Amino acid sequence: MRIREIKIEDNFQLETIIKTIFIDLELPLTGTVYDDIDTTRMFESYQEDKAVYFVVEVNGVVKGGAGIKALKNQEGAVCELQKMYLSSDTRRKGYGKLLIERCLDAAKAMGYKQCYLETLSELKVAQNLYKNYGFDYLENAMGNTGHTSCGVKMLKPL
Repeated sequence: MRIREIKIEDNFQLETIIKTIFIDLELPLTGTVYDDIDTTRMFESYQEDKAVYFVVEVNGVVKGGAGIKALKNQEGAVCELQKMYLSSDTRRKGYGKLLIERCLDAAKAMGYKQCYLETLSELKVAQNLYKNYGFDYLENAMGNTGHTSCGVKMLKPL
């Protein structure tokens, strides 16, 4: 297993992983990353300044990833932890912890002071992971992610 930065040839694998998770878990398909245009072009979406996306690769096969990017329409040094998904055969092996640590380290190195995320209420395991890394629940959304079906908002100081 290795964690590396995204390559353009990873786009299709990541889109497939994300969309499969949504179908398998019967999660909302609208107002989520499922219908987010960036999900179809992950590499291109993380080429701006102060953005990075890491993929988990097992035996040469992409199995998921997570990224950091400036939170849209938010003033200050706030980033968003985005599109953190792992294929079902790689969950509960510690890869999520490694991904989140890599993302948070990158966010700090880029000068961000806070990290925001949104997730679905159904994803309890993910929420527990975020809480273990110091994310606290928020009442209201920050910025403008466009993910209207994500009812859980969390924030962590960096």
